[in-house]
Amino acid sequence: MSSTVHFVNFRSRSRADSKSGKLVKLFDAAGFDRLITPGALVAVKVHFGELGSDCFVRPVFVRAVVDRIRELGGKPFVTDTNTLYSGSRYNAVDHMETAIRHGFSFASVNAPVLIADGLLGESVTEFPINKKHFQQVKLAGAFAKADVCIMFSHFKGHEMAGFGGAIKNLAMGCSPGAGKRDQHSPRFQVDADTCIGCGECERICPVQAAVVGADAKAVIDKAVCIGCGECFQCCPTKAVQIDWATQIPPFMERMTEYALGAHRQKAGRIGYINFVMDVTPDCDCLPWSDAPIVPDVGILAATDPVALDQASLDLVNAQEALPGTHLCAGHACGENKFNHLWTHTRGELQLSYGEEIGLGSRTYTLTEC
Repeated sequence: MSSTVHFVNFRSRSRADSKSGKLVKLFDAAGFDRLITPGALVAVKVHFGELGSDCFVRPVFVRAVVDRIRELGGKPFVTDTNTLYSGSRYNAVDHMETAIRHGFSFASVNAPVLIADGLLGESVTEFPINKKHFQQVKLAGAFAKADVCIMFSHFKGHEMAGFGGAIKNLAMGCSPGAGKRDQHSPRFQVDADTCIGCGECERICPVQAAVVGADAKAVIDKAVCIGCGECFQCCPTKAVQIDWATQIPPFMERMTEYALGAHRQKAGRIGYINFVMDVTPDCDCLPWSDAPIVPDVGILAATDPVALDQASLDLVNAQEALPGTHLCAGHACGENKFNHLWTHTRGELQLSYGEEIGLGSRTYTLTEC
């Protein structure tokens, strides 16, 4: 069954065609205005970005949607969940400080800003799904208790998932630490010949599984490792390794099952918006933002997260790559940019498995507003 994905481009020659104005038009065209009832508690799910990154969805766009929700009588709050790895968003205090540094405050977004899973990830709601990997999933309390959710996702690359959009944001972004651990089960190891003993893995590991020894080489204790993957993404020489053939497909399935749980918990009360701009190679969880690999495309919206991510992927692949980026091959229009960017994984697994388990459809009609 085909789903409808709504789209606006970034062309503008007047105030009426500003990006924020187009976003509000997109919000209504996708039917999200009909989700908002007077007095409804509306979670506006965003990614506040790790300190050092700068390509997360801008607060000015969040403000435009928040203002529209208020016009419709809703009670919006802007939210995200704490990270599994230690960084600038590991607990709610640090996370709130990071959000404010990145421009997400009541004064800027016109709504309370809160962390959905509590101070240390203790606010948890379980929801049944009865699938291959999980009988139930763990969701962040404020997300689960909200009447409605509007999901803001920055569509970009991801070294483990291939790319991240609505599905990944649903799965990882709406779960507490315990839920993130459920999804992350790969165990990492260090290639001593490549390791330079910089200590980055030791610094970032939330459970002290990575240690630099007396020989100036890092070692990861697999019995302690929780598989969050931050050491893998941050290692400057890529000495941290994983068995891609056996561990990544189950990881992608677990992530997609969590997305299904979050989607079903909000059945008929959730809308998804993907920003296909600043399409960087990496997740916004890293403390840097590399150059975008393709030109900015536009903003998409749908109630089907699979169709939305498929459309976003297709639009990225339709672009000719920008020169001088981390993308070293697959530059032509029509080539799969993320498969060339991260050759060891395939982001399409989250789409095919999502369709298989009933999360959505890969078949869509793109309607330009």
